[in-house]
Amino acid sequence: MAAAFAAVGGKWKLTLIYWLAHGESHFAGLRRHAEPITPKVLAEQLRELQADGLVERTETGPVPAPVVYRLTPYGATVLPVVESVRLWGESHLERTGGPTRDDAMACGRVVA
Repeated sequence: MAAAFAAVGGKWKLTLIYWLAHGESHFAGLRRHAEPITPKVLAEQLRELQADGLVERTETGPVPAPVVYRLTPYGATVLPVVESVRLWGESHLERTGGPTRDDAMACGRVVA
């Protein structure tokens, strides 16, 4: 458990993996999906995911060209965990009367 939490634990890592499962993205795109994450925290989380081999970073040209992030094949092995957590979260919200996916969409937020 400790190794798993070290690699994908925390408030944002599973969310970032979830969005990268939908396709590669640049930094600003990930920031929009993980709002209200700060740029500093996003950069830290992405660096940690890279260090664990779950995400790869590709520079598309000289600065200020965007940097593209994508899941590695190893990172894709975490997707069953992400989907299980997402489904559990939806059930939990329904059980506790918390905001549903439809409520979040109506407010302009995306719930993973």
